[in-house]
Amino acid sequence: MAAPVLSVVVPVYNSRDDLALCLAALAASEYDQFDVLIVDDGSLVPIEPLAAEHGFGYMRIDGPGGPARARNRGVERVRGRYVVFIDADVCVHPDTLSQIAQAFAEDSRMDAVIGSYDDAPAYPSFISQYKNLFHHYIHQNSDGPIPTFWSGCGAMRRDVFLAFGGFDEKRYRRPAIEDIELGTWMTIAGHRIVLDRRIKAKHLKRWTIWNLLKTDIFDRGIPWTRLMLRAGEVVSTLNVTPAQRLSVALVYLALLALLAAIFWPKALFLAAVLALMVTLLNLNFYRFYVRRQSFWFALRVMPMHWLYFLYCGVSAIGGTMLHYLEGDRARTARTPLTNTKL
Repeated sequence: MAAPVLSVVVPVYNSRDDLALCLAALAASEYDQFDVLIVDDGSLVPIEPLAAEHGFGYMRIDGPGGPARARNRGVERVRGRYVVFIDADVCVHPDTLSQIAQAFAEDSRMDAVIGSYDDAPAYPSFISQYKNLFHHYIHQNSDGPIPTFWSGCGAMRRDVFLAFGGFDEKRYRRPAIEDIELGTWMTIAGHRIVLDRRIKAKHLKRWTIWNLLKTDIFDRGIPWTRLMLRAGEVVSTLNVTPAQRLSVALVYLALLALLAAIFWPKALFLAAVLALMVTLLNLNFYRFYVRRQSFWFALRVMPMHWLYFLYCGVSAIGGTMLHYLEGDRARTARTPLTNTKL
């Protein structure tokens, strides 16, 4: 069977240093039936020379208008049967594109496929290692059909992407969950999306506690809660599994028990039991960090993980309140938009 043709779309805004590494990695791919288009979202630094260095395509649009719009404009330009989305701060492995092509060749019913970050994040800080390895763990343990999409390292049939009108560039004018939303509507309409853990790429992002909180709460947690309410679909995959939701509830109960211990010391025992339950529910997650890093690293992960559960609860409450306060409405068309042209 002839290998499918891939068109890689890379949106970028000012991230010149990361983009240079991203493009070098694409140029080193062992797969050769692909082209690359860099979509410059109004960068204030020169981007075109980097594209020319590798013979890749380049287009500039007025911006910044957000990666959703940039990717849409890119898909409009390319002609590959399958569109591969790679973020500017992501480096593919030599076999990433061949694994994507193979995944489509192996499953003719598949409309989209996503991969994961690898287990060797580029930036060495604790927060960056913790966050990127978190993503790796979640995706590597979610192999198979999923009800969502990921544009950091994912691919989709171009005709399906166009049929749905692409990413919602009006709702998402900054990096957020435009990919998750598109995947949600695709799944509801009966399209097949698969997570293939063989597909990996390296994340170059430098995380800090502040951009982690901002991203996870305002660009992920709250919008995703609102999306689930609009779609009428509560997902149970990736990092929104029943065990994760139970962990959020247990963490809040443990903190309430600690507060109650001020007046009723015996509540400390209840808090300890609840904390143990959280630990046991997530034991494999902590073991992963022990294996990949060290026991000391895993100990430092545990309070970060509790913080994660805390702001997951905040995101769920905030998203639910905004859903009703701002009058979110369910999408009226949950099927592909016929004769859609971006």
